[in-house]
Amino acid sequence: MQIPSPTIEDIRRLAHELNFELDDEEAALFTASAAGLAGELRGFEGIEEHNPLRVDAAQRERGGARPEGDENRFGAWAWKVSVKGRPTGPLAGKRVVLKDNVSLAGVPLHNGSALLQGFVPEIDATVVTRLLDAGAEIVGKAVCENFCLSGGSHTSFPEPVRNPHDPAYMAGGSSSGSAVLVSSEEADLAVGGDQGGSIRMPASWCGIVGLKPTYGLVPYTGILSLDNTLDHTGPMGRTAADVAQMLDVMAGRDGLDPRQGETPFELPSFTAELDRGLAGLRIGVLREGFGWSNSEQAVDDCVRRAAERFAALGATVSEVSVPMHLHGGRLMGALLVEGTLRHFARDEGLGAGWMGFYDTHFLEFYAEARRKHGQQFPASVKSLLLTGAWLEGKSFGVIGARTQNRRRTLRAAYDAAFAEVDVLIMPTTPILPAEMPQPDAPLALRMIAAGNMTANTAAFNVSGHPALSLPCGREGALPIGAMLVGRHFEDGTLLRAAHAYSDSNSDSNSNLD
Repeated sequence: MQIPSPTIEDIRRLAHELNFELDDEEAALFTASAAGLAGELRGFEGIEEHNPLRVDAAQRERGGARPEGDENRFGAWAWKVSVKGRPTGPLAGKRVVLKDNVSLAGVPLHNGSALLQGFVPEIDATVVTRLLDAGAEIVGKAVCENFCLSGGSHTSFPEPVRNPHDPAYMAGGSSSGSAVLVSSEEADLAVGGDQGGSIRMPASWCGIVGLKPTYGLVPYTGILSLDNTLDHTGPMGRTAADVAQMLDVMAGRDGLDPRQGETPFELPSFTAELDRGLAGLRIGVLREGFGWSNSEQAVDDCVRRAAERFAALGATVSEVSVPMHLHGGRLMGALLVEGTLRHFARDEGLGAGWMGFYDTHFLEFYAEARRKHGQQFPASVKSLLLTGAWLEGKSFGVIGARTQNRRRTLRAAYDAAFAEVDVLIMPTTPILPAEMPQPDAPLALRMIAAGNMTANTAAFNVSGHPALSLPCGREGALPIGAMLVGRHFEDGTLLRAAHAYSDSNSDSNSNLD
């Protein structure tokens, strides 16, 4: 990537954009200074980058193709391939699909968007290496929502993803394809990503188990980001036992992800937690998680019945209140506006100013793509970019800093509740799976359909607490999910509770009929 030297006119224009003007002496001096640094940067081209994730050329010839027609009946496959791991290991024989924001060397990565057509990673994400080392077979990439910015499943390129229980309905997003392929038994396990509910919402609407782990528990290295402080990646499966087994493989520090500062160096076995049962477990029904303005009675009632079942199985169940939960989604929205502007328009898709691995192959591709094809950004990205750019001129740095401080207040509010209970329960989404919007529906309606299901999920991306969606019933053919939330790094407690519930209740296992 060649860096040109600036002219005096360039420097004067940039100074004006930065809200100051230059006299002749300043303009000449600062132009020479910038040109000198540009020359120094050009000199770096001869220094090889350290890239611990790049695989060898032979591994980058993995082949595969995007299936069409009856081979992709729900629109969930982005790419089919067979990448086999070790012959033995805890995941031997398991078919795993990756959300299409996860790097798999030699296989196209679109992140749900036409803008990234032609990008093929040279690296395997950390979680990919760990899955292959554990014996899994990577069977493909799952379609995700356009730049992962939709809780529906109607924004993905090249077509929407449909609910396997009724294709007239959405599957939930943004890990839409991941949930569908597990639910339809075309894969055993899936890697999902979650910045505002994007593992849990599709898990709920497709009737599977999906875990957003504690912030930093699973390394995000090699996965496309929305905001470094909101990013989570985690396992999705048909049972809590499957998810626990996958988490055992995925979790732990990799030395490359700055999100892992609080992650313990030694972790328990999450699978070993499963058979502890519910005796002694205190579950709090979160009052503010019910009765949202768009809540559907069938959903609220189903989750309350699930709480009663937990009590019948031996848990202590009581109601708790965390009034600040009502503001969690608003905080996430403010953080996402700032993060989207920084990632998509300022720092070329990965953020900056942190010590970790940077995929410069992706950075160069994205920088050129967004300048040439920015019109292909989805409406959600355009709206966030424009809002962020406007606020940037209104001391948005101060607003963003205050929002970051308030997230600590939110975390403390939940932690206070966890002094009384071990797990919180509430609906994953306040609404049933929504009908697929028509392509010619008004833009406002399509944007509402991308975000009207996040009321409960988004807050825990802000606070970083682990949160799991568990199938708890249906309304007709459509699944309903209950969300369990726990203390930081007590993900095993959620899996233990979900396993006990599922073992006792066949209705919670909602594979296709």
